[in-house]
Amino acid sequence: MNSTEVVTLASAALGVFGGGGFFMARATVRAQRVTAAANETIARLNAAPQAKAQDLAVLQATVARVDEENGQLRGRQARVDSLLGAFSRTVNRLIYRMERADIPIQPDDIDELVQDYMRTGA
Repeated sequence: MNSTEVVTLASAALGVFGGGGFFMARATVRAQRVTAAANETIARLNAAPQAKAQDLAVLQATVARVDEENGQLRGRQARVDSLLGAFSRTVNRLIYRMERADIPIQPDDIDELVQDYMRTGA
């Protein structure tokens, strides 16, 4: 039995036996309800920082994962860009050699996307 219950019981007994009667018992019940509500509120307030800390931990883990994935994607994109540049240089050299050897280039020899890239660089 905790101190609040002891005080409540003592107050109720005093009220019933000592002169406050019904009104004292009613006040004791109300006090118990207020105390219970206060204890519940305190428990909720104490739990709130823990919930926020858990939310923050999830957010930090998500950010770390996204950063890692973005780093991998940036690395992959850099490799693809390098490969595209290498293909472009290779095609340019082959076209130049074909022209020097008087080999005509047919329109369908070079894909439209490659032709567009060669014209614009993008």
